Amino acid sequence: MKIIFINRYFFPDESATSQILSDLAFYLSDHNYNVQIITSRQMYDNAYAKLPPIEIVRNVKICRIWTSRFGRHWLPGRVIDYISFYINAVIKLFLKCSRDDIIIAMTDPPMFSIPVRAIARFRKAKQVNWLQDLFPEVAMALGILNKDSIFGKFLIKLRNLSLVNSDLNVVIGYRVKEKLTGEGMPVNKIHVIHNWADGSAIQPLSPQNNPLFEQWKLTGKFIVAHSGNLGRVHDYETVINAAEKLQHDKDIVFLFIGGGIKLEKLTQEVFARGLRNFVFKNYQPRESLHYSFGIADVHMVILNKNMQGLIVPSKYYGIAAAGKPSIFIGNPDDEIPGIINSTASGLTVDQGDANKLAELILRFKNDADLRKNMGMNARVVFDERFSANMALNEWEKTLQHVSACP
Repeated sequence: MKIIFINRYFFPDESATSQILSDLAFYLSDHNYNVQIITSRQMYDNAYAKLPPIEIVRNVKICRIWTSRFGRHWLPGRVIDYISFYINAVIKLFLKCSRDDIIIAMTDPPMFSIPVRAIARFRKAKQVNWLQDLFPEVAMALGILNKDSIFGKFLIKLRNLSLVNSDLNVVIGYRVKEKLTGEGMPVNKIHVIHNWADGSAIQPLSPQNNPLFEQWKLTGKFIVAHSGNLGRVHDYETVINAAEKLQHDKDIVFLFIGGGIKLEKLTQEVFARGLRNFVFKNYQPRESLHYSFGIADVHMVILNKNMQGLIVPSKYYGIAAAGKPSIFIGNPDDEIPGIINSTASGLTVDQGDANKLAELILRFKNDADLRKNMGMNARVVFDERFSANMALNEWEKTLQHVSACP
């Protein structure tokens, strides 16, 4: 069985989607599957990275195609990057795939399931779509695309047609599944496999064993952290308004680790308001994630309230693996707050309610038992539902089933 994955980023890139894909590809290769990757030569945070066009890592053959290199920050350039990837990835996939191969199309670039459907049908290959988000609905929720436009509705119908005619669609949350079934997608065409974290590498860590406290000069501080990308689908206004209310408490620090276009705007606004309770750090290498997740007293999981059923923030799994409580900021009826509330592993607040967020932060600061108990609950639910081994085993069984179906 040959398995071909398509995604714009792959190892050694350390963005969240790339890490998830790399985990699965290497796991399958280690279990004697023939795994190939079609990806770009870019890194998530470095459009000018010079990765080799062809590389074999742990028996996974990586084919990195040429694309334009405008990067993520200028939207028209990002569209051009998408188009150049589309064209060259379609050509490469057409040349590489053959009968009974399994093509797994991810959602970066968006809606790649559409050209893959045509290639899979022509080559008599099998198609699995791994949906990390739903496009064009995300663009509609952001106001980039008019949700009532004929073009937008056409894109949804075209996307859904490619999904219905595929062999299987793997989604990363039950809210996403509900969204698709509500649009008429057959239940047997959708399978939920949550994203994951490496629970053997990320574990609860005592402050004494974490060198970042000293390196980042945060010893003795109460740390409210956000880790990963802060992009267009995230809200930072609730956080900065809460931080402004708490600025006179010198013990509280808001730590942002990562990047993203909204992080740049947040940094500028922190400077403009003269706030001194923010610390910004770059993305951390994967081998240091247990330190960066472990440094926080409480982590924030942020998602724009309009993204319900469209995106599931995968950073929650790393937070849970580290045994840390969460504050979810967004729509309290979404996937992650549902998990948090049902397992008592954190608290939730509506987007825009800065007073409530400030109140919850002080509640965590003043109640060590609450932090400890919710952190322990988070690790328990991680071990029971979101470990890498569970997800990877489920992926292998799913692909075996797809391969065996006529």
